[in-house]
Amino acid sequence: MMKSYCLFVLLFLAAGTAGVAQIKTPSPSPTGSFSQSVGLIKVDVEYSRPSAKGRKIFGGLVPYSEMWRTGANASTKVTFSENVQVSNISVEKGAYALYTIPGEKEWTVIFYKNTTFWGAPDAKSFKEEDVAARVKVPVKTVSDKVETFTIGIGNNANDGADIEITWENVKVSVPFKVDTDSKVMADIKATMAGPKANDYYSAARYYFEEGKDMEQALEWVNKNLEMAGEKFWVLRLKANIQAKLGKYKDAIATANRSTELAKADGNSDYPRMNEESVAEWKKKM
Repeated sequence: MMKSYCLFVLLFLAAGTAGVAQIKTPSPSPTGSFSQSVGLIKVDVEYSRPSAKGRKIFGGLVPYSEMWRTGANASTKVTFSENVQVSNISVEKGAYALYTIPGEKEWTVIFYKNTTFWGAPDAKSFKEEDVAARVKVPVKTVSDKVETFTIGIGNNANDGADIEITWENVKVSVPFKVDTDSKVMADIKATMAGPKANDYYSAARYYFEEGKDMEQALEWVNKNLEMAGEKFWVLRLKANIQAKLGKYKDAIATANRSTELAKADGNSDYPRMNEESVAEWKKKM
């Protein structure tokens, strides 16, 4: 009887402990994240968002002239999908911890390569060589008080945008530039110039493999050879297309040229395949 009673008590206590462990409460600094396209790149931001709750923030909860994690909990992280320019400083694509040193009239903003710290690193841990960019930006006063710490992307344009940090009545903006124009111009030039040699080869090969219009496939493979010069694998494709069209004499001549170039390049597979095809085509002539 006593054993049963003890077992009952243990199960009751275990159930009570499990019940307590399941209680969930809201985080005082909930995490937030967003992704924003700027020009042709993507900017991702992950951070925690504390609220003022009647406290004095800058010069109080967040002291002036001291490095701040720029949020709460783990370091705020900013990720650029491509290289950017932050105030004319080149910052390579990748993830960075965003640290700041708030001041009354000016902030120092630091993009830091090591993103593993829980908050800002102390003086012993901080390494200058891990600073990707350090810039100073002016403080702006906003009339409407911002209760919850907020990071956003503003002034979004094709060539750049601003990382905007706002809390209490303070706002700072960190401008960055992206290389959109040269990429777009390169794409325009390439597109307007028409398909590349490899595009013609790929199209011809697809038509051959799928048994589509062989005359069109032959036109495209010839265009590749015209643009890129003779390659033994391209000539092999051309020979196969010619054979499909019943042009066996031409196919044999093309295959022989493919074999010649392949042997000169030290390739043994294509000569073997060409020789097998030539033997087969000769029987059909």
